[in-house]
Amino acid sequence: MTLRAKHSVAEIAETRCTIVENGATKERVNFLKKLLEFNGFKVLVAEESPLEESPILFAIGVTDLVFNPVIAVYEMSLKTPDGQSVSPDYWNQYSTNSSDEYWLSANHS
Repeated sequence: MTLRAKHSVAEIAETRCTIVENGATKERVNFLKKLLEFNGFKVLVAEESPLEESPILFAIGVTDLVFNPVIAVYEMSLKTPDGQSVSPDYWNQYSTNSSDEYWLSANHS
């Protein structure tokens, strides 16, 4: 559920996408899909091959191949529906408060 520095591209539904996150739960997919679509991205989701008796997880991608979620979050270029900048804590769903002062956020390592 955390931001990862590596930029990866893969196909989802036969469309090349920037992979925003792998191993996401359905709840995480809903959160990121709503946020990314609000910011103008076309979001695609694919079910990942589950291991035996493991929960179903998903890959989330956007069709913008140059999008990098780490850069977008730390440049504060993404917005929440109420107009606030998306902070790392908001992106990672540690907080519903999206403060522009991400360096003041609690350490969630």
